[in-house]
Amino acid sequence: MSDFLELKNKNILIFGLANKKSVAFAIAKEAIDAGANLINIVKDDNLKTNSKKLFPDIPVFTCDVEKQTEIDNVAMQIKQHLNAPIHGMVHSLAFANYSQGLKPFHEVIREDFLQAINISAFSLIALANAFKEQLENNASVITISISTTRMASENYGYMAPVKAALESSLAFLNKSFSKFSNVRFNAVCPSLLKTSASAGIPGYIDSYMYAEKIIPRQKAITTKEAANTAIFLLSPRSSGIVAQTITVDAGMSINYFDANIIKKVNS
Repeated sequence: MSDFLELKNKNILIFGLANKKSVAFAIAKEAIDAGANLINIVKDDNLKTNSKKLFPDIPVFTCDVEKQTEIDNVAMQIKQHLNAPIHGMVHSLAFANYSQGLKPFHEVIREDFLQAINISAFSLIALANAFKEQLENNASVITISISTTRMASENYGYMAPVKAALESSLAFLNKSFSKFSNVRFNAVCPSLLKTSASAGIPGYIDSYMYAEKIIPRQKAITTKEAANTAIFLLSPRSSGIVAQTITVDAGMSINYFDANIIKKVNS
C-alpha cells in the first residue's frame, strides 16, 4: 500500500511552527513525506521568515491567536488562497510567562494564567470556529498536550491546569461540531521533549534527564515519535478515534517505581 495513510494531496494547516526542534516542524516533515499539501501559520513576520527558510515551497501566513481579528483575517486569507476544503488542522500552540521565575502555584498571577489559557487552550476553540466552514466534513483536528495533567510537576508551573482545560475542550468541540459535521478533535500527549520552548522552562533539563531514567528504554520521546502519532490522527485511518488524548511516553507512566530509582532515592 503506497498511500496507507491516505493523506496524499490532502490540505493540512499547521499552527505553531517555530524551528527545527518544534513538534510542529516534525509533523510538517511527516506530512510532506505522506504527500499532503501544507500551509503553515505562524505568529509574526520573524517566524514567517524562518518558516520560509525551513520550507521554501510551503505557503505561510501570520496570525497572533491572542487577537480575534487576526484569527478572522487569516481564515479569510486561507479561504481565498486555498479555495478548497481543509482536511486536517494541527494546533501546536502554548505559552506561559515565566519571566518572573517559577512561583508556588497559589501565587500565580491572574494575568499570566489567563494569557496562558487564551493562547494555549482557547485558541483551539477560536480557530475551530473560524475555520468550521472550510473544514471538510470528515476533517481531523489535533492539538498537542502533555502526557499527564494530574501530576503536580513543580517546574512546569501552571501549564498542567491549562493543558487540562485544553484536553477537556476536546469533548465539547466534538459534541458541538457533531451537530453539523463529522469533524473530530483529538490530542497527542507526549512526555518530556527536547524542544526550544521546553528549554526555557526553569528546571526542565533536570526533569528531562529524570524522565530518561524512568522510561524503560532509558531514552526520552523524540519529536518524530510525537509527530508519527499526530500524522496517524490526521489520517482517515484513525477515523474511529474521537475526543481522545493519546499518550506518547514510551512507558514512563508504568515505571515510576523502578527498583533502581527507588534504590538511589533511599540510599
